[in-house]
Amino acid sequence: MKRRAFTAATLAALAARPAAAQGGEVIIATTAGLMERSLQEHFYRRFERETGIRVRSVPIELPDQWARAVAGARTGNVPFDIVTATPPDLIQHRDILQPLDCDGMAGVRENGLPGGCYSHGLMRTGGAMTLVWSKRAFGERRMEGWADFFDVQKFPGPRALPDTGDREWWVPVAALLADGVPREALFPLDLDRAYRRLTALKPHVAAWWKSGDQIMQLMRSGEVVTTMAYSSRSVPLAKSGEFDFTWNQAIRDVGNWAVLRNGPNTANAIRFLDFFVQNPEEHVVFSGKVSFDSNNRNAAALVPEAERRFRPSLPDNWSRMVIADYEWIAANRERMRERWLSWLTA
Repeated sequence: MKRRAFTAATLAALAARPAAAQGGEVIIATTAGLMERSLQEHFYRRFERETGIRVRSVPIELPDQWARAVAGARTGNVPFDIVTATPPDLIQHRDILQPLDCDGMAGVRENGLPGGCYSHGLMRTGGAMTLVWSKRAFGERRMEGWADFFDVQKFPGPRALPDTGDREWWVPVAALLADGVPREALFPLDLDRAYRRLTALKPHVAAWWKSGDQIMQLMRSGEVVTTMAYSSRSVPLAKSGEFDFTWNQAIRDVGNWAVLRNGPNTANAIRFLDFFVQNPEEHVVFSGKVSFDSNNRNAAALVPEAERRFRPSLPDNWSRMVIADYEWIAANRERMRERWLSWLTA
């Protein structure tokens, strides 16, 4: 049976209806680990209590999520209501995403960060891919940027880099920054130049991590002395006192939620997004756990002074980051993926 299409106005009206009039469930696909556990604790369960709508959470890696979403759109059997999306995903998969009426969603309008709701997605978390290192290995010497990561003479020891299957541009960006390219001149990426720099570093890369939990294991075990890391991992490592990190040249990493077009519970999905951005106190605690800031405009004022060095969206931290050209990335993802796999397996 063909599902009914929703206009933006209809979706906004449905999102504002009382929970008792909706019921049912909402199916949310997210990555597993700390992020999933924290979303459960601070948002999913509370949403269930306050609305009567069951949250069915599906932990899944991004490449598998999109493969299922694209297949579902083709067959008419859409598997999820809400998916996790990078900024290039929102561009690349726009045709299977439900448009959002940001102004028509009261919770988003009154509580969301400025610019945190887009035509086809809502910002969930904001952080960065940071440079983190072991103080046991380097003492009080600080690494100031990616040139230090690539300098195995000044900072000797085994490195780790990501191979997550969804952001092949992270590592080439770091390589170009290490090679002296100014951040405002990074795009379009000079992949030949980047891979020349990476090839020189490759013998010193001891691990290609797949998850945030693996980052923690590699650093704590001493298997590597420095790595590119999600800020959600570099912050707790730094708080332990044995490691440190820098926001300088960190690659801004914004995670979004998007609603799949013709999903099984579209109205409930819109209701959840509108719910998510509310309650600043909950966002402060959630952000402290995952070390990503989240989408509530009033949360920053509640962050204690001692914590501000660890919060990505504080102006002194946010302004030092690299902002990618997502339109270029979306247009070149297949080429970058093929280049990455060819180089990694050579």
